[in-house]
Amino acid sequence: PPLTNTISTSKGPRKVLATPAVRFLAKKNKMEIDNLTGTGKDGRVTKGDLVHIIQKQSQPAQEVPILPEIVQKPIPSPVISSDGLDIKEVVTLRGYSRAMAVSMTASLAIPHLGYCDEIYMDKLIEFRNALKSTAESRGIKLSYMPFIIKATSLAMKTYPLINSRINNALTEISLISNHNIAIAVATPQGLVVPNIKNVQDLSLFEVAQKLAQIIERAQNNKLSTQDLSNPTFTLSNIGVIGGTYASPVLVPTQVCIGALGKVQKLPRYNSRNEVIPVHLMNISWSADHRVIDGATIANFSNLFKNYLEEPMTMLMDTK
Repeated sequence: PPLTNTISTSKGPRKVLATPAVRFLAKKNKMEIDNLTGTGKDGRVTKGDLVHIIQKQSQPAQEVPILPEIVQKPIPSPVISSDGLDIKEVVTLRGYSRAMAVSMTASLAIPHLGYCDEIYMDKLIEFRNALKSTAESRGIKLSYMPFIIKATSLAMKTYPLINSRINNALTEISLISNHNIAIAVATPQGLVVPNIKNVQDLSLFEVAQKLAQIIERAQNNKLSTQDLSNPTFTLSNIGVIGGTYASPVLVPTQVCIGALGKVQKLPRYNSRNEVIPVHLMNISWSADHRVIDGATIANFSNLFKNYLEEPMTMLMDTK
């Protein structure tokens, strides 16, 4: 029926049926709810009744009949929630954002084990600086990330459980030979997590090349299905934005994830009990506690840390 027939003013004040949230909304908009007759059962005043009145009051007065099909369409702003809050905008989740929401919801079923440490980066800084000119001559901008990715892969060779997956029945753990290491990349379309395939077979420079390529494709929204498929491990470099420690959330089908903090110059004691400035990076791991215990993640992290603190050892263990 038309709005004028569904909400009317009674001849005297009375107590009408309405929920506390609806009464709050009426009070917020300075409306006498007890003078209204609602469209609900037994004259109950609903939120929709109040929204109709608010919308009508916000528009210039005009004698235009409101047809039933128009009344039933979604109401434009102002949109008011049941608890009286003004909703500025409603954003529909699509694409990468929708996929992340679904994935993170599934991860809630995984018991997470956290482990954190700090890594001395001074020798890696020197090692990177020594290789920068060689990398540039090959058209590669050498950051710390290729070293971190390669160190992860090398540590996985000693602790293969880090690169595994558990079946849905929780009866089997599969050790995976492919080190497909995914990197979280922030893009205008949202967070994407492409991966570098078979890092165990790549040199440091090849890792740097492939990293630059997938970041460029991600920023230009040109990632392929191949770029996003079959990751076995994830690294999130939150340090490029800020922050030190994090609590990364596992990606379903993976059993470990690492979050990298920013590199900071901080005071520490040396072996002679002297305070010296050092460059430190924090690492935060989350592991699937159904598969990985505390000793395994600690030993893996220590070996990963050693590769970065003594980067020449990576050359010894790289095929």
